[in-house]
Amino acid sequence: MLQAAAELIRKKYKAIQHRLDERSRRLWCATEAEAIGWGGIETVSRATNVARNTIKVGIREILHQRRYPRAKISDRIRREGGGRKSISATTPRIVQDIISLVRPSTRGHPMRTLRWTSKSTRTIAKELSRKHSSISDRTVAKNLKELGYSLQAAKKTKEGKQHPDRDDQFEFIDRKVSNFITRQQPAISIDTKKKELVGNFKNNGREWRPNRNPREVNTHDFPTSGVGKAIPYGVYDIAQNEGWVSVGTSHDTSEFAVESIYRWWIEMGKGRYPRARSLMITADAGGSNGVRSKLWKVCLQRLSNALGLILHVSHFPPGTSKWNKSEHRLFCFLTNNWKGKPLTCYRTIVSLIAGTRTTTGLKVKAAIDTNEYETGDKVSDEDLDTLNIRVEDFHEDWNYIVMPKRI
Repeated sequence: MLQAAAELIRKKYKAIQHRLDERSRRLWCATEAEAIGWGGIETVSRATNVARNTIKVGIREILHQRRYPRAKISDRIRREGGGRKSISATTPRIVQDIISLVRPSTRGHPMRTLRWTSKSTRTIAKELSRKHSSISDRTVAKNLKELGYSLQAAKKTKEGKQHPDRDDQFEFIDRKVSNFITRQQPAISIDTKKKELVGNFKNNGREWRPNRNPREVNTHDFPTSGVGKAIPYGVYDIAQNEGWVSVGTSHDTSEFAVESIYRWWIEMGKGRYPRARSLMITADAGGSNGVRSKLWKVCLQRLSNALGLILHVSHFPPGTSKWNKSEHRLFCFLTNNWKGKPLTCYRTIVSLIAGTRTTTGLKVKAAIDTNEYETGDKVSDEDLDTLNIRVEDFHEDWNYIVMPKRI
């Protein structure tokens, strides 16, 4: 009988507990305990997790009110000075000890309002307990928050040594891109996303699924247990807010990069810019489309000849790839769209990429590139001399123009 009563009290208490203050909670529990009779205090305490002494105090208050019904009832919930004192009040030294333990691992400027620590609250509590009475990790956390500390992850902001022409190159690129858009000529941003394992592997992130029904994936990310690897190469149309992604299955080479640009032009660019005479390409300084890659320039010459377009190429300074628009206007949304989903096959990857949409109207197309691209191709200086390339007046290694060769 007591078990059934406890279950009923538990349901009632769960429904109203958030609307009860300290006194109301105490009196409500005391009333329920009185109604049960023998064993009521223990039953109510187990059902509500309210201390038995608290319920006993409530019963004494009810009895006192019955005995003296005309007695004035105070509006104060707890008597003045009641309640257990905080440990910082009873042991003033505890706050200084917490600071001394945290200080060797403190990051940030001491004058700022927010600081952070790498030591766990459990570790700090354990060390404090050696000097003082037992202290919980929750108390440590509370004091740290009051002192202006919080748990924070590292933030990538340091770009290393900046090139002296960094800002000038940004302005140069911005002027050229704006000029191309004004003249209704295509301007694209290109980049390679990191390689992805294709197979039933865990993918970082979470997705909505029925309770206690997570996707089951391989325990280890061994490439041999998968289908292969995917190399997404993105082409982002800056003016149209549209993207093309070629999903390579071989190697990330200059030939693969230029082939991706060619496919974008055939699938999307040609229809958007029927009167195009030139094409602006912004790219990182390294990788398959790097500044020092001779094969990259040779492949660009082939592309210019095939499309009949003048290619204006500008590279971002080293260490500034995050400013590339394909990075923060295309790839970041692709990653967010497939988070938590295993990339089980190439078709799944293409579908997830093509299904990417944003509130700003981003549209993306994708296709698999099954061509084999060999690494280690050598280009001689003699081959470079045959290219129809003209350098810009500013930073000729970063900015150059590839013109079609007449055969």
